[in-house]
Amino acid sequence: MRVAVVDIGTNSTRLLIADVEDGRVVNELVRRSTVTRLGAGVDADGRLGDEAKQRVYSTLDDYQELIREHGVDRALAVLTSAARDAANGQEFASTVEQRYHLAPHILPGEEEARLTFLGATSERDPADTTPTLVIDIGGGSTELVIGAGREATFHVSTQTGVVRQTERHLHSDPPGEDELERLAQDARSIIAESVPVQQRSAVRHAIAVAGTATSLAAIAQELEPYDPEKVHGYVLSRDECGRLLKRLASLPLERRRKVPGLDPARAPTIVAGAVILSEVLNLFGLEQVEVSEHDILRGAALGLTG
Repeated sequence: MRVAVVDIGTNSTRLLIADVEDGRVVNELVRRSTVTRLGAGVDADGRLGDEAKQRVYSTLDDYQELIREHGVDRALAVLTSAARDAANGQEFASTVEQRYHLAPHILPGEEEARLTFLGATSERDPADTTPTLVIDIGGGSTELVIGAGREATFHVSTQTGVVRQTERHLHSDPPGEDELERLAQDARSIIAESVPVQQRSAVRHAIAVAGTATSLAAIAQELEPYDPEKVHGYVLSRDECGRLLKRLASLPLERRRKVPGLDPARAPTIVAGAVILSEVLNLFGLEQVEVSEHDILRGAALGLTG
């Protein structure tokens, strides 16, 4: 079965077109990602803005052509933190369905966690019982999911997304040390309160998905152009994450946009993302994290199309 999944997130809108057989993705035909910043201002206003929605619609116009060209059997959209938190999120989802014929799924936190874990572990041995943490740093929230094999046993959705934290804490260009420390303290406090110590201490392996992790892996390797095969499976150490954070935070936005390996559209939020990832690794006592291209898009292709 050929499926199309659109992930409409707080910071980006992404597309996966893939062939699924016997519970496995056997062929990825299209993968696209566009920074649309749907969640800009939601933390303060509680609503999705008209300009933000239009950025998503313009992207979906392009994606719709690709979906038609590839003759998919099922097409759906998953909507996460921004749509879940906004007062007009359901109205936005209905418009997406009517205009683009994408069956909308505004995912509650538990379902988002399940699909993220499924996607991240889809090619691992299901018999592997290593306690594994999947880290999904998004625009509005960070999902932390712990499990083994293909089964998640603990999850939490924390209000520590890169758009949300940037808007709350980073107001200078480049950000000041005091702003960075306030952001780090905020993220550290939220995560520590959200994940019990016994859950944190049990984890032996970590996988990070989504734009912050893949961007840091690309920057570390100075990938121009972006190469998903070199990003997928890259092992990012905690020390390297800290060095990248220090480098990125020292640059004004316009210079950050020119950093090799970084999508210029992600430059405004990558510092917050690096802070959040560093705090997660510190709190879980992890020396490194495996970066994965397999995320909620793949999880939705497997878990919502059966």
